[in-house]
Amino acid sequence: MDQPPTPSRLHGYYRSTAAWRVRIALNLKGLAVGHAFHHLRRGEQRAPAFLQLNPQGLLPALELGDGATVLTQSLAICEWLEETHPAPPLLPGDAAQRARIRAFAQAIACDIHPVQNLKVLDRLRGLGLPEEAVTGWAREVIAEGLAACQALAPAGEGPFLFGPAPGLAELCLVPQLFNARRFGVDLAPLGRLLAVEATCQALPAFAEAAPDRQVDAE
Repeated sequence: MDQPPTPSRLHGYYRSTAAWRVRIALNLKGLAVGHAFHHLRRGEQRAPAFLQLNPQGLLPALELGDGATVLTQSLAICEWLEETHPAPPLLPGDAAQRARIRAFAQAIACDIHPVQNLKVLDRLRGLGLPEEAVTGWAREVIAEGLAACQALAPAGEGPFLFGPAPGLAELCLVPQLFNARRFGVDLAPLGRLLAVEATCQALPAFAEAAPDRQVDAE
């Protein structure tokens, strides 16, 4: 059977939570890649050369070693990594368990993150909303979404959310908690999520993916 192409280069930005997810996934899978950096606040993701790779002008994008394939959307990239490099698993367990993991990850990546990212907040500023209203919007969205995630997290005292090792749920959770702090969200009610975060941050795969460890960190 032909081997799938290996990941070659990740296009990201040190503080992009979506790119951060993929960095964690690559680290968990033990896959080393090159990196290209695009400064979101300077609009470098909309440069013509990058739009040739990802017409959405969004990060991340993952180039594969075949020289022809480019993958976009962080969860799609993580699912590709899971299918082509299944160990260790990001989606362990039976079909119902994997569905619960996907639901938790999508609650963050599809419901919380998109409506408080830079593009949306800049649009609100462009409509004339004062800065406190803009940041208040982000804070409310994150707080409501993470409260739901706390309820979605399985009850128990295990170190991770859905099993004995971190996976897709945790690699979405940790960057989102970082964003929550940036916007001043009260995290005190989220004890279960904070405990999981602390456990993850002690692991090299998570620590090495953190924004302050990236070459383009400011």
